Amino acid sequence: MTISETGHSTADKRFLNRAMSAPLLERDHELDLARRWRDHGDQRALHELCTAYMRLVVAIAARFRTYGLPMSDLVQEGNVGLMLAASRFEPERELRFSTYATWWIRSCVQDYILRNWSIVRTGTTAAQKSLFFNLRRLRALLRDPSDGGLSLENRARVAQTLRVGQADVDHMVSRLSAGDRSLNAPIGEDGDAEWQDLLPDSGPQPEDAMMLTRDRETRHAWLAQALSGLTDREKMIIRERRLVEEGVTLESLGQKLGVSKERVRQIEHQAMRKLRSALTCLVGDPEESGLIPSV
Repeated sequence: MTISETGHSTADKRFLNRAMSAPLLERDHELDLARRWRDHGDQRALHELCTAYMRLVVAIAARFRTYGLPMSDLVQEGNVGLMLAASRFEPERELRFSTYATWWIRSCVQDYILRNWSIVRTGTTAAQKSLFFNLRRLRALLRDPSDGGLSLENRARVAQTLRVGQADVDHMVSRLSAGDRSLNAPIGEDGDAEWQDLLPDSGPQPEDAMMLTRDRETRHAWLAQALSGLTDREKMIIRERRLVEEGVTLESLGQKLGVSKERVRQIEHQAMRKLRSALTCLVGDPEESGLIPSV
């Protein structure tokens, strides 16, 4: 790949030139840099190690330019993979860093493509990733004449080659054959309406929303009126034990009030009796109304 083929800004070209001209590392020096970074957090060692293999990031990112995403973004994601490789590399295994880093760089670039190639998630499982990145290559090898898809015979061959289900192949072929459509695209020639106007609203109708709001406010008023008949200590116990998503323990309340947890339980039981009595006068069955939980 030449720098002119990237079609990027002058700054991008300078970056790529520096990456491709960085000196290669000898095996022993490479392992020494990896140890200095892992054992001592040597930032200079990390910088030299990553700079030397920036060319690897550029080369891997260039392989995925045909997916229509900016080369600079692909390189940036590849750099993330390079840093992850540097943080996990084990020099004791006597493996070249470039061999280890290649997997991380490619994985990060591929994940980025899957996240951004379409507004609809294409797939995240290993089988779906394999399909996404190999389908076009296999179709070219099969020389399939189908327009925008694959013949049933070739779909079966792809499924067998990649060891995936034919249903997965059918879904991916359909997904890659259809482009994304904007919900703001006009309908018809006049363009008075958009596709998003046809989407059903899953929210409640205005009348139902008003009724829900009114019912909630009424229940709050009933509960506030019933609570007004409790002592301050009873109110605190009920609020912290019954009116929150995760109530506090009897022991913690006992420590706060300076009494035993058994005494807190007795006060709580007494307060709940008062609440039920007051709410029964207001609404009938407070538990059926959902105002207080049963105990």
